[in-house]
Amino acid sequence: MAAIGSLDKCLPLISELRMRFPDPASPPPPGTRASRPQRVATRRPGAIPGLRMGLRTGILLAATAAALSACAKPDAFAPACPQLSLLSDGADLTRFTGNGRDLTDLVLDAHLVAVPASCHWADDTHKRVEAKLQITMTVNRGPAMPGRAIDVPYFVAVSENDVIFDKQVYSGRVDFPANTDRLTLTTSEISLLLPVSHEKSAAAYRITVSFQLTPEELARNRARGPR
Repeated sequence: MAAIGSLDKCLPLISELRMRFPDPASPPPPGTRASRPQRVATRRPGAIPGLRMGLRTGILLAATAAALSACAKPDAFAPACPQLSLLSDGADLTRFTGNGRDLTDLVLDAHLVAVPASCHWADDTHKRVEAKLQITMTVNRGPAMPGRAIDVPYFVAVSENDVIFDKQVYSGRVDFPANTDRLTLTTSEISLLLPVSHEKSAAAYRITVSFQLTPEELARNRARGPR
């Protein structure tokens, strides 16, 4: 029997200041999509308005109860939602050109600031939960950026009990207008379909968001600490 009422719920944002999993500099696990296609399906539908939930820059605070109540409607039939977290090690992307590390060598400096997200039943069978999210980031153009457009890499990973089932790397295109060196980008919506059952709800999954970094960029973030 189909549930009656609103099926959307906001995903709680969990602060993970020391979380080191998955590694922001690692490539997607080989064969994750091919070896476990039944576990997590990832697709990118057309733009559908997401529910916005803010994170303070730098310390990645968890969303407040007020923010949750503003975007979630009480509904006994709404599904449990997956956990959602940002990696502090991967929340900043500072990229230089060549071997220089001065301000004049800076290509871009970006920071993850928010993850607008929601979840609902994917269909009336209640065997899948759909989580929809976007990533909001601030991007600063450095003196060494060639031209006024750049692609910013980030990833979304899905795991259960510290086992990564799916990691997809995306690219956010940033076009700086003339005389503008700082922009806020909200990415296209990403949809995740999570299999559930009576024994396992969507709360068993964790969705992790981070910039996709080089090993050097990751080491710099860890040495500097969260901003």
